[in-house]
Amino acid sequence: MTQARASTLWIMLLTLASMATSFALACTAPVAALAALAAVHMRRRDGIALALAAWGANQAVGFLFLHYPHDPKTLLWGVGLGTAAAGSAIVAYAALGRLRIQSTVAKLAIAYVAAFVAGKLVTLCWAAMLGGVAITLHPGYSLDQFLRNGAILIGLYAFYRLLVALGVPAPGGKLATA
Repeated sequence: MTQARASTLWIMLLTLASMATSFALACTAPVAALAALAAVHMRRRDGIALALAAWGANQAVGFLFLHYPHDPKTLLWGVGLGTAAAGSAIVAYAALGRLRIQSTVAKLAIAYVAAFVAGKLVTLCWAAMLGGVAITLHPGYSLDQFLRNGAILIGLYAFYRLLVALGVPAPGGKLATA
């Protein structure tokens, strides 16, 4: 299997896993978790594509199955969350690009924190325009998001390792074997 096909397969598999969490938790896509995993195991453009695919899939779940309202503010929030998804992925890659760490766990942790903070900051910018600054900055809500996404990252990493062990080709990129 070519590197491009393997990456496409992983984008699809991780997007489906993200959709499952959206259904199970009735919440936004676990973008920080996906961005961290992608930053460690995928090429940058594939990681950004994954973040946007997961965001798009989450929006489809929300509007088609979870009955999100179809008003302009909700639609704008969807756009805002898409920019947060892309920003999370970009910052996760940037954080790892400056470091020379060998430990996969350390890479995942650094990329995760960077992605989470970036996503929060982009979301805060949108909240300043659309409303919702208080909930965006609420410590309890933020901690819950951080812990939930962290738990999802652990699950996604286990899913990744299992599938690679079963013979699914790694997605490729300079860090794919880490």
